[in-house]
Amino acid sequence: MAREYTIHRTTPAAHASGIDYVAALNTEQYAAVSSPPGKALVIAGAGSGKTRTLTYRVAWLLDHGVESRQILLLTFTNKASREMIERVRELVPQDISDLWAGTFHSIGNRILRRHAEDLGFTRSFSILDRDDQKSLLSAVVASCEIDTKQRRFPKPDVLASIFSLIENTGATLEQVVAGRYAYFYDWIDEIAKVKEGYAAKKQATNSMDFDDLLGQTVRLFEEQPEVLALYQKRFRHLLVDEYQDTNSVQGRMIFLLTGGSNSLMAVGDDAQSIYSWRGADMDHILSFPTTWPGSKVFKIETNYRSVPEILDLSNAAIRANTAGFEKDLRSSRQGTGIKPALVAVEDPNTQAAFVAQRILELRDEGIELEEMAVLYRAHFQSLEVQMELTRRGIPFGITSGLRFFEQAHIKDVAAFLRFVTNRKDEVSFKRMTMLLPGIGPGAAEKLWQSWLNSGFIDNPQPPPKWSDLFLQFKAPKKSAKHWEQLCYTLDELSPDGEFVAPSQMIFSVLEGVYDDYIKENFDNYDNRRSDIEQLSQYGGNFTDIEEFLAQLSLMSAVDGEPTGDRSANDDEKVTLSSIHQAKGLEWKAVFLIWLADGQFPNGRILDSDDQAALEEERRLFYVALTRAKDDLYLSYPMMNPKSYTGDIITRPSRFLEDFPAEMVEEWKVGMDRGWNDDEPF
Repeated sequence: MAREYTIHRTTPAAHASGIDYVAALNTEQYAAVSSPPGKALVIAGAGSGKTRTLTYRVAWLLDHGVESRQILLLTFTNKASREMIERVRELVPQDISDLWAGTFHSIGNRILRRHAEDLGFTRSFSILDRDDQKSLLSAVVASCEIDTKQRRFPKPDVLASIFSLIENTGATLEQVVAGRYAYFYDWIDEIAKVKEGYAAKKQATNSMDFDDLLGQTVRLFEEQPEVLALYQKRFRHLLVDEYQDTNSVQGRMIFLLTGGSNSLMAVGDDAQSIYSWRGADMDHILSFPTTWPGSKVFKIETNYRSVPEILDLSNAAIRANTAGFEKDLRSSRQGTGIKPALVAVEDPNTQAAFVAQRILELRDEGIELEEMAVLYRAHFQSLEVQMELTRRGIPFGITSGLRFFEQAHIKDVAAFLRFVTNRKDEVSFKRMTMLLPGIGPGAAEKLWQSWLNSGFIDNPQPPPKWSDLFLQFKAPKKSAKHWEQLCYTLDELSPDGEFVAPSQMIFSVLEGVYDDYIKENFDNYDNRRSDIEQLSQYGGNFTDIEEFLAQLSLMSAVDGEPTGDRSANDDEKVTLSSIHQAKGLEWKAVFLIWLADGQFPNGRILDSDDQAALEEERRLFYVALTRAKDDLYLSYPMMNPKSYTGDIITRPSRFLEDFPAEMVEEWKVGMDRGWNDDEPF
């Protein structure tokens, strides 16, 4: 059973670095930094100085006679590694050039470059990037002679994601496909054949992909005990950052390197474990005390980021979870008396208008735009906010991906609509046709020429049915079935020469052609489908297809440039981000939008009744709350207008029930309150 470990603060002895650790650190940080060698877990709460603790731990070890070459610091990003090493260099006089610090993958690469021959590779092995992977997988699929003419087979990008999940989670192929890609389950024997062929092809071409840098390192340690002993002897002190995010293979790598006698300090926060979808296993941090009997557990609970009003709310919200270490963050700051705002709005457009208006008010109060962020569960939830900020000339930057209308799958769907309204649009025609299996640039050009020669391109009247004409064109044999479906889909967009509503057009394209395409080509199928459904909902605001397409073009033409005052500093922009990508960041004012059941928490998780997944959603909520320093706004639309299923009355997120109502100030915002763009809410 692990025991929590504290240390009495004493007058510091003279250190080579001259650091006064007692003065530089708070009591909790000092206890962890100054702990004796052994196995230690540091639960570092949000905003508690995790990086500072790790940095001073390295300095402490150096000050107490540990050679820098005996230290291994494992991080998740190159930026974190560089930052920590730069801070250590500023703290200590020693040369630390032989201290190994870097991401798991970079450390794996260094080890493999020395011992690749033991695994049947040479030291000059190539590292495959994603495009290289796709090329190699395409060659393997071709060599396996898989018949993909009748049914869609997963594209190389999807295959790479499947194989990566297997490597990083330790799950079987059957488990991964059944759990994440059930629509490809009938292909499981063929996928297994490709997986085997891909491994052989990498060996034959002396190549490793990104996952191999970890998997092959673990394999090296397990198959070559003398090599493992060499690194266990060298790295007497292992320090691991963001331990809650480690996956199966990373956990195994740490376990092997630590062995029985080396020291291990793992730093992390179970309450911020939000990456299970990419293989992270929170059980690594929860089971640390049982994995390493006699280990010490330190808690760093002083928060230097948020005011007490925000921190108290965050603490209350996460307590609803059952899995995790008990902790209670305390703010080092004085209270402001301003509670987080809970903002109920009429609909998504009103929510966007509120966010934009409040941003302008906060700017007038002296908060710079770069100190504000709008956070959301999924990228599509930012659509209305992007449009409203653009309309009002408020500069913004997006960390969660491209602007909504610039995304490839949005442009793909728009290509169908553009072509039926502008029959001379060659670009849209070719983009649309090249979505089909077996149609590349050459075949698309031939089909375009058939259309040019049909006599209808300059005819002011559309053909009675697109299918009557297009089915006469000669499509490649492999594409025949899919070409036929495309033709019938076009018929649905303009039956009898009359255009249906934009929202219905988008729905027809999605269900008729594009849903199968995104399943086959993208590993984030659910997210992309949600984006298109959101586009269809947006289309419900228009009755005229040409007006709708013009608006899409105008929104896409922004090209990521700030709008409004062009003389503004490049950094002067509001941040829009998914919560996953906001982890580790902070702002003075945070708007957390779309807090409605089915939106956040995610609807699929609610439908699955998976308690562990729901608790991860709550941790994601907690991460969002703890990004805010001074001001926090929690908003949800009371009505969600669905374009083809009718309006839906939403239920406020169940996470809003996890804390006492008196912790927030309830605001109600709506069109009936009489405000306009020039008036505060």
